[in-house]
Amino acid sequence: MNTDYTNNMIEYVSLVDEQDNEIGVMEKMLVHQEALLHRAISVFVFNDRNELLLQQRAAEKYHSGLLWTNTCCSHPRPGEVVIEAAKRRLMEEMKMACNLTYEFSFTYKAVLTEELTEHELDHVFFGESNAHPQPDPAEVADWKYMPLQEIEKDMEKNPAIYTSWFKLMLDKIKTVRNDHTD
Repeated sequence: MNTDYTNNMIEYVSLVDEQDNEIGVMEKMLVHQEALLHRAISVFVFNDRNELLLQQRAAEKYHSGLLWTNTCCSHPRPGEVVIEAAKRRLMEEMKMACNLTYEFSFTYKAVLTEELTEHELDHVFFGESNAHPQPDPAEVADWKYMPLQEIEKDMEKNPAIYTSWFKLMLDKIKTVRNDHTD
């Protein structure tokens, strides 16, 4: 069996239990079709005005195309350290780097379509940067910095333009971020 998960066109993710112990490896699309719990990362980059860098997912993404979400999110490769995956994906998606700090993990399940469900144990990282990203157009259609309060208000008025996981995370992100800025 091929265990080189980095050079293959097919993407693989780590299946995990509720304590984040790896219990297997499976092709990413199949995991989402079967709604199996797997490891994920989410990055939230804030500028010095305490605004969050949002991205609008590219239209071509296999789900949630053109929806607004956090700075970057993805899955670590099997065997990859989560902080390294967060740094790698921030560079791949947004073409930027900054120091990242681990903040918390949580598990969620969100039905995206009849065929796809996100069931993730998500590791959340915060970063600080005033950089203007140069995103990969295959990943990101647009970007903007916004205050969390404005995001919350816009999300209440326009919930359909935000990803399901970002809507689930926003309250926790606000709480943790307020703890950092008080």
